[in-house]
Amino acid sequence: MKLKPDWFLISMVAATVLAWAFPSPGAAGGWMHPEVVTKAGVALIFFLHGVALSFHALKAGTLRWPLHLLVQSSTFVLFPLLGLMLTFALGDSVSPELKLGLFFLCALPSTVSSSVAMTATAHGNVAGAVFNATLSSLLGVFLTPLWVAFVLKSGGASQPIGPVILDLIRWLVLPLVVGQLCRPWLGAWAQRHKARIGLVDRGTILLLVYTSFCDSFKQHIWSGHGAGQIWLMAGISGALFALVMIVMARASDALGFSREDKIAAMFCGSKKTLASGVPMAKLIFGAHPGLGLILLPIMIYHPLQLVVCGLLAQRWGRQSAPPP
Repeated sequence: MKLKPDWFLISMVAATVLAWAFPSPGAAGGWMHPEVVTKAGVALIFFLHGVALSFHALKAGTLRWPLHLLVQSSTFVLFPLLGLMLTFALGDSVSPELKLGLFFLCALPSTVSSSVAMTATAHGNVAGAVFNATLSSLLGVFLTPLWVAFVLKSGGASQPIGPVILDLIRWLVLPLVVGQLCRPWLGAWAQRHKARIGLVDRGTILLLVYTSFCDSFKQHIWSGHGAGQIWLMAGISGALFALVMIVMARASDALGFSREDKIAAMFCGSKKTLASGVPMAKLIFGAHPGLGLILLPIMIYHPLQLVVCGLLAQRWGRQSAPPP
């Protein structure tokens, strides 16, 4: 089977290289005014998510509470606990920013579009995937910063959680609600122009990735963080993904899930969102000079989960397809 190149992932690498070559425009005080661009970009992303989000599609999946509890427990309990153990086990072998980024990855909500698309490809419970992916995104607005604040406080750093959540509500939740309220007028338009909206969404994320790395490169935060630590993060991400997939499979079997529910649980419970993760990191960590390092784990985990889950979805879809 031939894998097609993912131009978004290639563009993420290009945005990072651009930040290395030209960090000044997107760094604090640069002519791009990243403090304004960041919040405007985050608001645009979640407004578009609100316009595209159909709550009517959730109704069919609301009754599968064992599935929902398993997926949300994996996303916001199992993953963060594994992240705590990993950061403790790593000790001083990696930088504080990378350890924080690893935990931030574990505290993020699940993806929406890819989880649903891959569940559909594998002939799983699509309604259950839609419900859990959407619920995860909403819960993540509150649970992700709470987990991050807990870790920062445990490490001796203090960050007021109230202003962070207020910022997330202002720039994430409010645009999402406004987008949802605009659905009666914009929903059909959004469906017709889904591809173009996707380009705007991804383009905005790439802009946020660029500005996130500019300060890191300008202040030489990457000095001393060579390829070794990047490969270490890649290995940890792969092991973390494999472990959670195995746990979700075993738990689904123990709970007597149908094949369809097991597929939804494995895809939704193992994924972490880059689309929401980058905007949330910009709001939670602000102008942290090590933001590029903090984002590195999710930027490694994201393509890994897409490749592996994409291959599994196609394989499971062929296995359940009716004979010709």
